[in-house]
Amino acid sequence: MALMGTIIWLLSLAVLSSSKGADETLPQNCSLNTQLLENLKVAVECGDKLQAAWSPQQTAEMLLSMRNVADVLHKQQLKECHGTEPQKCHEPEVPENGGLACVTVADRRFCKPLCSHGYDFGFLRISRVYEECSKQTQFQWQTQYIGGNKLAVCNVAPFQVAGVKTAYFPKDQDCLTTKSNIQLYNSTIADLTTELQNEGIQGELQYDCLVCG
Repeated sequence: MALMGTIIWLLSLAVLSSSKGADETLPQNCSLNTQLLENLKVAVECGDKLQAAWSPQQTAEMLLSMRNVADVLHKQQLKECHGTEPQKCHEPEVPENGGLACVTVADRRFCKPLCSHGYDFGFLRISRVYEECSKQTQFQWQTQYIGGNKLAVCNVAPFQVAGVKTAYFPKDQDCLTTKSNIQLYNSTIADLTTELQNEGIQGELQYDCLVCG
């Protein structure tokens, strides 16, 4: 029972730490991220033993806490590309069931939509790997969708044929799995960088990010 109480307490702190003014309520020496991750890993490793030890109400309490903190963290990570150059560009929408890999080169913002395994793009994108927002585009996103900042939609599909091979997350490696592993993350950004260079877009890479829908 102590493990459950610790996890829920840490989840509550995680929600509070994402709220305005939370820094004033949390101890400066609280290693929240490390404690939270370690306790969650223990909970995952316990597996079926947790189900046997907890009542249905306790299980529901845990699921509710996990859902709340997941919602907070998801909203937070959607903002991780904010404040990039050029700042006149609005943040593009992140496709559900996929993600966006973005970089800035020579004051031009490029974002590449990606779909998860089992999903495909609504439009053909084989010759349209990424979209651009820059002075050349009047700081509007080039997109196949009329108006707004929607760059792509990932629809359920038995086959993935609308985009290039690198526009899909492999099976058992979705956007969050990729983002949580620095090597997989770097590989995704490297693919975009290579595709830009193949189109003659050269320059210092800035403000790279991967955001998951």
